[in-house]
Order: sequence, then C-alpha cells, then structure tokens
Amino acid sequence: MGRLEGKTALVIGAAGRDNMGQVIARRFAKEGAKVVVAGRRMDELERFAAEIGGKATKVDVTRKADLEAAAKLAKDEFGHLDIALNATGWGLLKGFLETTEEEFDAMSELQFKGPFLFMQSMIAAMDNKAGGRGGSIIQISSATAKIMFHDHAAYMGAKAGTDHLIRVVANEFGTHGIRANSISPGLTESPMTQDAMGVPGLKEAFLKGYPLGRIGTADDIAAAAVFVASDECFMTGENLQISGGLTLRGNPTREDIAASVAAASATE
Repeated sequence: MGRLEGKTALVIGAAGRDNMGQVIARRFAKEGAKVVVAGRRMDELERFAAEIGGKATKVDVTRKADLEAAAKLAKDEFGHLDIALNATGWGLLKGFLETTEEEFDAMSELQFKGPFLFMQSMIAAMDNKAGGRGGSIIQISSATAKIMFHDHAAYMGAKAGTDHLIRVVANEFGTHGIRANSISPGLTESPMTQDAMGVPGLKEAFLKGYPLGRIGTADDIAAAAVFVASDECFMTGENLQISGGLTLRGNPTREDIAASVAAASATE
C-alpha cells in the first residue's frame, strides 16, 4: 500500500512536461493518491493526466474562481480533497533598481497573490468544521527566501512572503484539521534550468555552495512532498529546505559565476 492510499491530491503548476509539478504529481499517484493536475495548457495536462490515471483542469492561480473550481472538481470526482500543492512560478533575474513596476506587479500577482488565493480556496475545501476532512496544503517556495542571490529581489521577496503566509494558515487552521508547510528547493535540474545548466562553468559555480556535492532534482522535491502530504507528517507552519545544504553557504556571486564560466571557456 502506498503512503498516500485513499487520498486525493490537487497539484497546480503541472502543465510543463516533466517539470517539478509533474514529477510531484507522478510520485503522488505512485504512492496511491488520486490526482487532479492543473495549469494553463490543457493539451499537456490532459496527456499527463491520462498517463497517471488522474484528471486535468485549467487553472490560472491568480483567479480565485479557477482555484475553487479545481477543488470542487477533485471533490466531485473523488469524494474529498486531502492534499493541495502549488508549484507555479517563474524567476525574474533583474537588478533591484532595474526592476520595473510592471515586472514587480507580474511577480507579485503570480507569486504572492496566487499563493494567497490558493491557500484561501484549499482551506475552504478541506476545513473539517465545514464538511471537509482536513488535509495538507503545500507551497513550493525557494531557498532564496532565506539566502541572497544577486538580481533576484522581487522573486525572493515574494517567496519570503508566501513562507510567512504558510505560518499564518498553520496557526489559524490547525484546529480545522489543516496542516500547511512550504518546501524550498535550491537550484534544481529541470526543463526550466536546462539551458542555463548547459553553459560551461555555470553548474560548477553553483556546486561550490552545495555541501552534499550535487544540484538538486525534482525527484528530491517530490520525495519531500510525499512525506509532507502523508499522515506520517506531524508538522505544520514549517519550511523544508530541500537544497543539499545550500543555506549553509549560499549561492555564488556574479563574480563567482563570471570567473567559473571564463575558466571553463579557457579550457575548451
């Protein structure tokens, strides 16, 4: 029997092929959960849902009506909603003073307003004082909410804000049967980072910050998500740093990256 047998999970941010959301959803299904996958691209979502025996629905995480509809779909199809995970997000590599108002608004909309509405909607669906049976809310955050990385201020600020929202939800709704936690990857090997990781010297610059000696993978994050989603997890209001010890040292500086890339180019 899988660790999530008998549970229903909603994973938002699973429309990118083999992205973090899909890897997590696949692992949830393998552990016995019925899974609803959500995002903006229905063609890929439907293909992936068929692969894992789940359901697909279109969701814009900044629209509360979409989030509520996704939670309702999960309950209508499988009877209840036990796990909700939000893996949506994008990075903005832009200097603090160079970040425009429009860029700041877009980042805040997706990475702070979105999680805020996500948590509101999932609480309403899970609340054991309002007909639900409790559950686990999980937000994918980032190690950069705790450590510095150059030219990433809007992203880091939004992630730090969502980590604190998790604490608010955990404190206020624990007695409603709801646990809320966030998971913070460091730099993770994924389709989104594939091009950057192919730049000679770039990966080596980052590796110096990882005491465990390797860049993280989406499978690392999925393993942590299974634990946080499961009944084994007696934890709420916490942030798990699944980053190979990155917070002990930190990301490389601009100068570190430039030197590593230059050294790799010189040896080619």
